[in-house]
Amino acid sequence: MKNILIIGANSAIAKSVSRLYAEEHCRLYLLARNVEELALQKTDLEIRGASEVDFATFDVNNFGAHDAIIDQVLDSLGSIDLAILCHGSLPDQALCAENFAAALQEFNTNALSVISLLTSLANHMSIQRNGCIAVITSVAGDRGRQSNYIYGAAKGMVSLYLQGLRGRLYPNGIHVVDIRPGFVDTPMTKAFKKGALWASPEQVAQCIVTGIRKKKHTIYAPWFWRIIMMIVCSVPEAIFKRVKL
Repeated sequence: MKNILIIGANSAIAKSVSRLYAEEHCRLYLLARNVEELALQKTDLEIRGASEVDFATFDVNNFGAHDAIIDQVLDSLGSIDLAILCHGSLPDQALCAENFAAALQEFNTNALSVISLLTSLANHMSIQRNGCIAVITSVAGDRGRQSNYIYGAAKGMVSLYLQGLRGRLYPNGIHVVDIRPGFVDTPMTKAFKKGALWASPEQVAQCIVTGIRKKKHTIYAPWFWRIIMMIVCSVPEAIFKRVKL
């Protein structure tokens, strides 16, 4: 990988991923909302070995700016070998269950903005006829749970979209990766009690970079979440609907 675009670059997982690619001397283009954080990342990544780092502020919910920002990235990099979409938010499930406007905002951030950006990226990379698109979804998208079904539905929508996109782009030499982390200890989850199943952003980042290199279709991060979700998905609905998860 030479030229890498990271969207949602201020997230903990994105920062860890970008550091690993910096050590491989890649060129990085970072998109996120916080310009101060982006400037600090640029300095850090250059120290770690990135051949070049550029960045721009970007609000993923400004759908009208999506095509323009991808054009801007291409003007800078020339081509995109790898695009990683890392942005997302963790909804207030109770609020979203009672207020559709709140639910719609979460779907915009976690699903529709992703699909919009993927549309632009896929069109450009189809012309380029090579590259890789990777998207961070979640194990929450594997099955709807009463404690987070808004988040799970949004992530599940993206995972299903990626399956179809993978088939569409395969003849053009473009690989599509669905990254499904489990519990990750980040600022977004700071209010949660941590346990044995929790992973660090660094652990998840290593799973992502290794999985992309091996051209996996779906990466469970860490790996054991694949087994956990197989068990969760095997529980009959008549029983699962009674489980407080």
